[in-house]
Amino acid sequence: MFILKRQDVEISSIPHPKREQPMPVLHYQGQTFRLINVFKASQEEEARALWRELTDGRGKACVLLEEPDRYSIWGKIRLDQLGSDTDVHSKTGVFIQASILLLQAVYLEIEDFLGSKQAALFEKDITEVLRQKQLPQASSPEAVKYLLNEDPLDATSLPSWQENHVITLLQELHKLGKTYFGNANFAHPVVDRLQDLPEGERSLFISWLNQSPMSKLWQ
Repeated sequence: MFILKRQDVEISSIPHPKREQPMPVLHYQGQTFRLINVFKASQEEEARALWRELTDGRGKACVLLEEPDRYSIWGKIRLDQLGSDTDVHSKTGVFIQASILLLQAVYLEIEDFLGSKQAALFEKDITEVLRQKQLPQASSPEAVKYLLNEDPLDATSLPSWQENHVITLLQELHKLGKTYFGNANFAHPVVDRLQDLPEGERSLFISWLNQSPMSKLWQ
C-alpha cells in the first residue's frame, strides 16, 4: 500500500484492547495502522518480502516504514472497531487464534531448548509442510514468518481459515514437534500455552479440542 519515511508519519500509542501494555499506532493521511513486525536495517529484503506478501498475497492495507536503523510493517485498523471485531469472537476465530499460539509456543520452545539453528530449521520444515497442505495464507516463507511473529489476539491479522485448516495445522505441528523433541511432552498441558487467550475463549478451544480428532495429540 505505502512505503513511507519517518517524517511522513506520526507515531503514538493507545491502550491495547486485551493487554495491559499500550499498543503503538502509526497515523498517515487520516488513517491508523498498528505495528505488525520490526526488522533490522540489514533485513530490508525480508521486510519488503513480508510487506508484499501481506499487501499482494493477502490484500491487506499495510505500511512499510523505512527508518535509518530499522524497517517496520504496520497494518491498517479502525479505532472504532478495535477490540470489538466480531470475527475474533466467532468459534472459528478463537480456534485460529489458539492454533497460532500453539505454533508460536512450539517454535519458541525449540529455540529455547534446541537453539536458534534448530528453530530456523523448524521454520523451514513447517513452511514446507503447510505449502504441501496448501493451507490458505500460510504457504510461503513470508506468510509462515508472519504467523510465527504476529499477535494472534489481533483479529485483523488472522488468516482466513476454516475448522479443517486448524485441524491440519495442529496435526502437522504435533508430528513435526515430535520429530524435533523426540517425544510429545510439548503438547500438554495445552492450557499452559494458551494463557494469552481470555478465559472464556480458552475454555471454548479446550472443549472443542477434547471433542476433536486432536484430543489424543494435544491434551
